[in-house]
Amino acid sequence: MTSRDTGDTAWVLDPILQVPHVVAAVLLTRDGLVTGYTDALTRPSAERVAAITSTVQGACRTAAAAFADRERAEVRQVVIESDHGYVLIVPTDHNSCVAAYGDGEVRLDMLAHRVHSQVARLGEKVMAAA
Repeated sequence: MTSRDTGDTAWVLDPILQVPHVVAAVLLTRDGLVTGYTDALTRPSAERVAAITSTVQGACRTAAAAFADRERAEVRQVVIESDHGYVLIVPTDHNSCVAAYGDGEVRLDMLAHRVHSQVARLGEKVMAAA
């Protein structure tokens, strides 16, 4: 599998696909715009995933702030477990986000490690460009 992207984003998503049982991944802006996605998704599916991911992140930030009795909270990751598999959402420090989906056989620890590694590499590249 390879990434379909609107810029130079394949290097972010392709290593995530190397984790066994990972099916798809999307790179998006925090406000829900797709900047890259993997071949398992169509463009409309990637856009739907991005919009939902953005909404989920917002809800999670609000919930975390409410539980902590604070005005704001930043979310480090969101894990959704379903009867079909896992969705892992990891925001970056640069107003983007990586969302990845693995089937029920994926090792969540391996998926989380790879996604966080790629998010860190993305941050390093953005800082180097600045």
